[in-house]
Amino acid sequence: MTPESESFVRTFARGLKVIEAMGAGPGPMTLGEIAEQVDLPRTAVRRFLMTLVELSFVRSDGKHYWLTPRVLRLGLSYLSSLPYWRQAQFSLEELCTKKKQSCALSVLDDEDIVYIQRQHTKRILPMSPSLGIRLPAHAVSMGRVLLAGLDDAALEAYLQKATFKQLTSATIVDRDVLRERIKKAREQGYAWIDRELDDSICGLAVPVRDRSGATIAAINISLPSGEFDEASAVDNFLVDLRQTASQLRAVSG
Repeated sequence: MTPESESFVRTFARGLKVIEAMGAGPGPMTLGEIAEQVDLPRTAVRRFLMTLVELSFVRSDGKHYWLTPRVLRLGLSYLSSLPYWRQAQFSLEELCTKKKQSCALSVLDDEDIVYIQRQHTKRILPMSPSLGIRLPAHAVSMGRVLLAGLDDAALEAYLQKATFKQLTSATIVDRDVLRERIKKAREQGYAWIDRELDDSICGLAVPVRDRSGATIAAINISLPSGEFDEASAVDNFLVDLRQTASQLRAVSG
């Protein structure tokens, strides 16, 4: 569906855009700041804000506006709709405790992955994402696994439209090389990435599938770079990662 479609409700879409802009801000924002972020007239943004205030999604002191905890209902509604999400908390806790490494669960959203569960060890890595954090799919192990779960047409569409930012000297940004690595992850059933997101982090990830075999999420173990290579990571963690993925598949609905 496009914004030109008769089924597209432009006003509703703009209201959601305002919420997203406020969520990405550093704190309370003025009307002008929000209007600039969403590239809409101040008069239109004012109406959206007044509506959101009336619905208790936004509060204001007359000059600044900020989101309220009620906005969490929107995100939690998504998480609660995932049949495997609650089980994931227990499964990842078990995996984290057993392997003494941080692990996470994520889903694909356009060009990014989004963390929907995260379990930390006491040894926190320099970059340690939390619930709701977005990372570029091309540069992380869970992203490679999730992209590997796309059919060829969807993967090709992603490769043609996505922006591949050079995050470290090891980040793969060449489309042909990236396509090859994603297809390799599809064949192996796992993805290994070392120093592509951050110079201090490497990771091993596997897909979480539903009962039909479709990839619906990914889980990984994050490791300090230099302590493991692909072979040792596979030896130490792949079996346990796949067992955890199987637990989630059993409750995927």
